[in-house]
Amino acid sequence: MSQPSGYEVWILSIGNELLIGRTVNTNLTWLGKILTHLGYNVRRGLILSDDIQDIEWGFRTALNSKATVIISTGGLGPTFDDKTVEGLARALNRKLVIDQRVLNKLKEKYRKINLPITPEREKMAKIPEDSIPLDNPVGMAPGIYIKTNDKHIFVLPGVPNEMKAIFETHVEKILKKIGPRIYFFEKTFTATGVPESEIAPITKKLVKQYPTIYIKSHPMGVETKGPVISFHLTASSKSNPEVEKVLDNVYRKLIIELKKMGAEIKEEN
Repeated sequence: MSQPSGYEVWILSIGNELLIGRTVNTNLTWLGKILTHLGYNVRRGLILSDDIQDIEWGFRTALNSKATVIISTGGLGPTFDDKTVEGLARALNRKLVIDQRVLNKLKEKYRKINLPITPEREKMAKIPEDSIPLDNPVGMAPGIYIKTNDKHIFVLPGVPNEMKAIFETHVEKILKKIGPRIYFFEKTFTATGVPESEIAPITKKLVKQYPTIYIKSHPMGVETKGPVISFHLTASSKSNPEVEKVLDNVYRKLIIELKKMGAEIKEEN
């Protein structure tokens, strides 16, 4: 599938727990899907340790890329190893300042659960100069939004429900405003009994014949002992809603060809 140029996204996933295999990076999966639906081209996904130099490098690398949008997750809490904001400030050559609005909200949230505002908790109110805090409706640490030159930077918590809440409350609105206006469609199904290597010529032919359609096959079984292939077809257009009809046509043609080869088809939508 071809996405409009000028809308590249880099996602920075920050946390040692991701690198050592303790935590599955579901944030990247969720963001990748929703950003694609919004018409963005998710170009890179970097996983970085909690080391401040690594974080600074990650942001600098993304800032020097063609990315229009940079989204980070993780490292916004009160503990010593939550260094995302500091790393970002270094990458931008900006000072960290206490945002009084954020601090007041933190004090109120902790007051409601009968806890004091300690220096560690106050740390969550420090954001880079000239940035906008994004209120966290389900947690403590706020997100951060920074517009610098032609880049839009969003810094989100690593806790999935907090990340999603801030994204859906604040980030998605901004992305819809600055992003492409597109028609996006997708269809999926599963084929059992035919090896992917035999299917490849068919998908290659269809993609060549219908360049607006992207066909991705995901092997789920053993090629020689019981092949199971999951198919994901997508199509997008900035101006032509008729692309959905093209997608449906390719979807049906592919299923017909696979059935001719003896495949058992399970349609999912």
